[in-house]
Amino acid sequence: MTLLPPEFLAIIKPALPILGIIWQIFKTWWWLLVPFILWRPFIYLYRYWRNECYDATIKRIVLEIKIPEEVLKPIRAMEHIFAGFHAIHDVFTWREVWIEGQFLLSFTLEIVSIDGEVHFYIRVPEIFRKIIESNIYSQYSEAEISEVEDYTKKVPQDIPNKDWDLFGTDLINTRPDPYPLKTYVKFETEREPMEEKRIDPLAGLLEGMSVMQPGEQLWLQVVVKPIIEEKPWIKEGQKIRDKLARRPEPPTPKPMVLEAADILVSGTPPGAPPEEKEFLPPEMKLTPGEREVVQAIEEKISKFGSDCCIRYIYLAKRDVFFKPRARLPYGFFKAISTQNLGGLKPEKTRMTKVKSVWFWFLDKRRLYVRKRRIFRYYCKRWFPLFPRPGGSYVLNTEELATLFHFPGRAVAPAPSVPRIEAKRGEAPPGLPIE
Repeated sequence: MTLLPPEFLAIIKPALPILGIIWQIFKTWWWLLVPFILWRPFIYLYRYWRNECYDATIKRIVLEIKIPEEVLKPIRAMEHIFAGFHAIHDVFTWREVWIEGQFLLSFTLEIVSIDGEVHFYIRVPEIFRKIIESNIYSQYSEAEISEVEDYTKKVPQDIPNKDWDLFGTDLINTRPDPYPLKTYVKFETEREPMEEKRIDPLAGLLEGMSVMQPGEQLWLQVVVKPIIEEKPWIKEGQKIRDKLARRPEPPTPKPMVLEAADILVSGTPPGAPPEEKEFLPPEMKLTPGEREVVQAIEEKISKFGSDCCIRYIYLAKRDVFFKPRARLPYGFFKAISTQNLGGLKPEKTRMTKVKSVWFWFLDKRRLYVRKRRIFRYYCKRWFPLFPRPGGSYVLNTEELATLFHFPGRAVAPAPSVPRIEAKRGEAPPGLPIE
């Protein structure tokens, strides 16, 4: 006895033989669809496996940079250093990508406060050490660069635990990539010839880091991967610029049929004189604020860019853990952010703060997972969505120089920043080397 109405059976009954044939074909040849379904997952897993094999052969080191007492060079010198760092990028062949698993390596810029003592670190693949050192010495000849032990290994690796707790977050750009941050140029540092009169955007952060107490640590990290293919984000910037400048989009060629239809509808024959244009071009009608945004976008896309992500962690022993200290970097990020251009803000989904409405009974476990995740990603120097791509944004050399540079004591008087007291002198001529 069937439950289907007779009317429905009358409709599908003629199609039953055809459906039976289709089912027989599918039952016999279903396996032919498997490669098409699993092709993309297979390619992804294969590339990931080859990349992991290649990454295991790369040794990474941590370099500490000790800066001199007086830094007479402007921040612009650091911009030239980051332009030199672009030499670590490479163009890979098919064999290097698919067989050897090579990929573009990244480096990290790190400012760390340990018990109130501030350090500048750069973590790089060892094969690029000479490139990094030569570029720094070219601008800061009195700096001292030495290889040190990774500071992330000096704390328990199971944080948070019964003795240690942490607060951390990833930061994201509030606007699309072509919109720049507020850079050191806006702080008018280049216009002041005297070091003590300069305004340094990093001074407040260093001063805040110096107030850390014994048992407290504040880690700030910028992961940098130079961009080989500049065109996508530059084209996006040019498109935004033209839109803000109200420039007409270039006409796209139409098929002859559509062009003939337009002639019939509008009645304008081909080759007719164009309509009179306004005397003032659209660029002359921009407000001062719009003109500033267009100029800032043009300046950003004119310089070398890198895929970046920024994160920071405040960790301390539980008996001295003071969560308001974790807010200290916010002032620095606010200072280099603007309403009309780019800015940095915490990513809520990757912040170690969970207060849900519907799953409140899981908040404690979710908070623990987030803390473990950001601690592991910081120590591994991974991008936010690793192993998947994404989660990064483009910063150019000027923005990186704003985030990471070496201020003198007159500009950043934080007493806890280790500095070189004596200047190095050249060896006397004729000194025997054996």
